[in-house]
Amino acid sequence: MSGLYRRPQSARPLRVEGFVASRREDAERGPQVRLRADHARERMLIDGELALVEGPRGQQLAQVRIDDAVPRGGVIVRDIGGVSPSEIVYVMKPDLDAPPPNRTFA
Repeated sequence: MSGLYRRPQSARPLRVEGFVASRREDAERGPQVRLRADHARERMLIDGELALVEGPRGQQLAQVRIDDAVPRGGVIVRDIGGVSPSEIVYVMKPDLDAPPPNRTFA
């Protein structure tokens, strides 16, 4: 595993249903993940807090937005690098107090 945080065994995958790339002139920009209220509840996430989004090419913190228009089992991401539509991601509450996993650097 190459990320900063270790994914718990209980983490359930979600599919990227849409990707939004903001522009410099957009009023709202930055990493964001939209998911249904029931998916957010499973992950103990609330609207506006930070969640860890782990995709096939890395991890990134993103702001949570609750949106029940998102298809069940899916998420819509904005400005999150390393994910593409139809890929599988894990959205979880980050444990910011835990030390990062031990690493050996050569």
